[in-house]
Amino acid sequence: MSHDSDPKDVLIPQQPVPAGAEEFSRKVQGLLDGHPKDEAIVSNALGGVDALLDVIAAGLYSMASMLVGEGEDSIELVETAVARTDLSACSNADEARKSSRKALCSAAIEQISERKPGSLAAPEWLEHAATCIEDDDLESAGISRAELESMLAGPNRENVKNWIEGLPTQTRVIFVLRAVAGFNATETAEILVDHGGKGAERWNADAVREIFRQGLCSLASQLIHAVK
Repeated sequence: MSHDSDPKDVLIPQQPVPAGAEEFSRKVQGLLDGHPKDEAIVSNALGGVDALLDVIAAGLYSMASMLVGEGEDSIELVETAVARTDLSACSNADEARKSSRKALCSAAIEQISERKPGSLAAPEWLEHAATCIEDDDLESAGISRAELESMLAGPNRENVKNWIEGLPTQTRVIFVLRAVAGFNATETAEILVDHGGKGAERWNADAVREIFRQGLCSLASQLIHAVK
């Protein structure tokens, strides 16, 4: 199997390039009231922003919440991603989705690095560990991308998100960028180098693959316990 996944093979639903960014920004500002938010509240509040809701609110907010937790930080990250992405310059929907995902993940990684300086530094010494997963693709954990998408949207989604949030910072970020956002190992390393702060300049594709493989092993263990 290829180590680097197809950028189109991701967990965010494919939708047309959205319109209505000004309306979206207005509704986002209305959510920044200091009160706790969950994904359902955000989705309901942002309803009626045409296809933008599907691509931004349902996709990017969910991704942001996995990286930094649910609430206003994630809402602000979504708005930052919209502001940083020139959708009019994207030639097609795939390019628009990838650009908005990259903007969101980059901003989230910057926020994590600011909260905990050094938390996204690359490991100084990383050997290939003997674990239950030998390849660095999602199927190695015994789950397809369609199944993971269903888990993230289904009745057990809180358990899945709690598992993701409980991962070590490096593992969580790399898992979300690889398995959820669909970036390959090289792209993930580049995003970490550019936005991860002090020590992140040492990330490379091989280190990303190793950390992702460890995350997949944790996922496989989680799935085994879930069916017992």
